[in-house]
Amino acid sequence: MELGYARTPLRRKLVDAVLRGEKTATASLVTDYEPHSEEPMPVVGSRFLLLDYDDRVVGIIETTGVAAVPAREVDLSFAHDEGEGFETVADWRAAHEEFWHDQAITDDTLIVCQRFRLVESNA
Repeated sequence: MELGYARTPLRRKLVDAVLRGEKTATASLVTDYEPHSEEPMPVVGSRFLLLDYDDRVVGIIETTGVAAVPAREVDLSFAHDEGEGFETVADWRAAHEEFWHDQAITDDTLIVCQRFRLVESNA
């Protein structure tokens, strides 16, 4: 699992939050997955290698929940579980619109809300 982009402060922040147990969710766009790309949609029980700042494996995470919802339906619980300190859904949305700056995000844009747990850490 690649959180953010390699060798960026955001990647370091997100991976550290996972390793501390503060980040148990992540968001992506439906267009990041099949049939729009070769990446299959995550499913409950899927396991992924967690990559650090330098793309080294630092853990294994397991998907515990997946839902594709319109952006307007992302709730505060999910925003909190992303572990980035969002206090409101509006804060969550603004940060994600900035990250996905090359895509127009509307209330109807489908967001993949993935929940996970850290099952192994070798950091």
